[in-house]
Amino acid sequence: MSKADKIFINMCSDILENGYSSEGQDVRPEWEDGTKAHTIKKFGVVNRYDLSKEFPILTLRPTYMKSAIDEILWIWQKKSNNVNDLKSKIWDSWADEDGSIGKAYGYQLGIKHKYKEGEFDQVDRVLYDLKNNPYSRRIMTNIYNHNDLHEMNLYPCAYSVTFNVTGNKLNAILNQRSNDVLVANNWNVVQYAVLVHMLAQVSNLQVGELVHVIADAHIYDRHIPLVKELISRESYDAPKLIINPDIKDFYKFTVDDFKLENYKKGDPIKGIPVAV
Repeated sequence: MSKADKIFINMCSDILENGYSSEGQDVRPEWEDGTKAHTIKKFGVVNRYDLSKEFPILTLRPTYMKSAIDEILWIWQKKSNNVNDLKSKIWDSWADEDGSIGKAYGYQLGIKHKYKEGEFDQVDRVLYDLKNNPYSRRIMTNIYNHNDLHEMNLYPCAYSVTFNVTGNKLNAILNQRSNDVLVANNWNVVQYAVLVHMLAQVSNLQVGELVHVIADAHIYDRHIPLVKELISRESYDAPKLIINPDIKDFYKFTVDDFKLENYKKGDPIKGIPVAV
């Protein structure tokens, strides 16, 4: 069993057995038929993934790594807030007629800020510090900009990353305010694990830990039987992540520079209802 599968199974079991239900509360999300979408949740979930030992992609079912990477490049490399720059359609529900999701996600990472060393956006500041001041305790990004929330079509879910170099290993803490466990948990883990690998490679560092901190880790009511079936499945060994070693510039990475070796996984879960 992969460590990522074990973490996922334990998290889901804990939510199902010990979680708090929103039944009876006035909740915002709805299903497509207009029914209120209730959840069972745990507050303050913390999962740790040692990237030096395993690439944390689920084997219980497929996580579509290429699409996950395309999205993280859309946010962190293209610094875009327009769904027309993205291959998948998962953000379309929050886009306006021009494809914009407002001043959210990539838009925030692309805003330039003044520092004593010069003017950088948040991504370029991380890249600068990892190369020039790697042991700084101030290497972080935050896209939850209260000044712009009224112009965001969707408030950021994964909103802050803190990077920390220990020895020659790059570690990261991903802070997430809300996480739809069935739909998005491993998707986000895979994205930010890949991001740590990318940043480590271009900064001449090795990968360390990814710590995923989730304020509200929830399973929607209509997802409960799907989750129960999923965590009862057979698990396999984790695959190996292969990255093109020739890429030394963060902005040169493409989705084709990543592949998985020996990725054995269970069947996909089709037709998962999504609450909006």
